[in-house]
Amino acid sequence: MTWSCYRQVIHASTWVLRKHRVGNSTRTRRARHAVPLDAGRSRGASALEENVQAIKRWESAILRARSRAEQVSDWIACTAASGPVLVLHVAWFGAWVTLNVGAIHGIQPFDPFPFPFLTMTVSLEAIFLALFVLASQNRLARQADKRSHLDLQIDLLAEREMTAVLQLLHDIARHLEVRTSVTPEQLRDLIKKTDVRRLTNRMEELAEPAAPPSVGSTKTGTESSNAAT
Repeated sequence: MTWSCYRQVIHASTWVLRKHRVGNSTRTRRARHAVPLDAGRSRGASALEENVQAIKRWESAILRARSRAEQVSDWIACTAASGPVLVLHVAWFGAWVTLNVGAIHGIQPFDPFPFPFLTMTVSLEAIFLALFVLASQNRLARQADKRSHLDLQIDLLAEREMTAVLQLLHDIARHLEVRTSVTPEQLRDLIKKTDVRRLTNRMEELAEPAAPPSVGSTKTGTESSNAAT
């Protein structure tokens, strides 16, 4: 092999190594600056987990803030609605009625028909159980009111944020002279600040039932229809 052939081989090898190094450096830079596909998912999952943990802490704080009477009321209301309590009452009433109707020989009935002692016991149980359930329901109603107020505050904040976003988008579109499918009148109507008091009054007006027609107006309408006939 001549010297010129050696030079050609060396030149070709050098070119291949240079291309290989350039390709590796390019892939390294791409890998360094590339954003993982699961980055957005992980951020979304972390935000979701943060919200779940915040709600969990809030619920735990509400449960810890209960008084002793509220804890007892919640426990009784939860226990009374369970299956074992239902089975216990069925067995209790069945045994009580069986023993006091004389179905078992050798046992003297101690509460004969119409079972006045059983009636009094069940009535007292129902009264106290209703009181405990009402106490538990009152606490749950107050908790639901707090959640409703929180939802209202979040909705009002979201409405203000969306109004600001619409204003910014309107300014950007006007500055860049971008044609939009939304008319300027619609944008101005959406950008306006929502009057909560006026909206509430309007909802109350719509919720009120329509007043029935009076007897005099009904009679006048009937006479006019008869005269027209």
